[in-house]
Amino acid sequence: MSRFADIFATARREHRAALIPYLTVGDPSLAASLEIALALAEAGADILELGVPFSDPVADGPVIQAASQRALAQGVRLADALELARQVRQRSPVGLLLFSYYNPILQYGLERFARDAVAAGCDGVLAVDLIPEEAGAYRAAAEAAGLDTVFLAAPTSPDERLAAIGAASRGFVYTVSRLGVTGARATVAPGAKELVERLRRQTRLPIALGFGISQPVQARAVAAFADGVVVGTALVEAIARAPEAGAAAAGAAFLRGLRAACEMG
Repeated sequence: MSRFADIFATARREHRAALIPYLTVGDPSLAASLEIALALAEAGADILELGVPFSDPVADGPVIQAASQRALAQGVRLADALELARQVRQRSPVGLLLFSYYNPILQYGLERFARDAVAAGCDGVLAVDLIPEEAGAYRAAAEAAGLDTVFLAAPTSPDERLAAIGAASRGFVYTVSRLGVTGARATVAPGAKELVERLRRQTRLPIALGFGISQPVQARAVAAFADGVVVGTALVEAIARAPEAGAAAAGAAFLRGLRAACEMG
């Protein structure tokens, strides 16, 4: 059983959804990212999404795009994200998911990437712009190394596509609550619950929901029907508003506000 499977099983036993925060590696700096990651784990994160900075993050809204650009300006690359994961793993049992676009992984080398990710303590990877139909070599390399592959499901996905996404995924499936790019929203998308219900008919894997969750009331609503609650933009924004010396404390304070909301009613 993978660490992700254990994490979701533990959350179910505790009658709550797993909390999955996203941070951009290298924003505001690599040293601060380590402090932030450890603070988020201490504040109740079950799985950390370690976002690899990318020059053309087409799935991300302006807040995460800006964070990625700040990190790239400091020269942060995939290798730095792996090193950060290694440092986090030395100090915490928190789940680690690398969140990247496919090009950095491909340029790094699929087999080398998978081996190095596992050696660093990563549990899985999400290549956000890679679809299952084009992921044969990627999945083979990850499976050989023991790295879970997480794929995205969208509201527009028909049932047969949801089945293919579930079959290609390992660890859990990440569902996108709405169309468009990432970004904080005031409410949970109306079709989010229906999407999760349709996906449950196609896979037995845990299902995490993201894109737009920014407030405890939203986290509580999502925890009622999904296995995991993903928060990205609102957390990245809270970190960016703080001075670097206070970034970890700001991120932890924000996350603690969501942690109790992840308990299922």
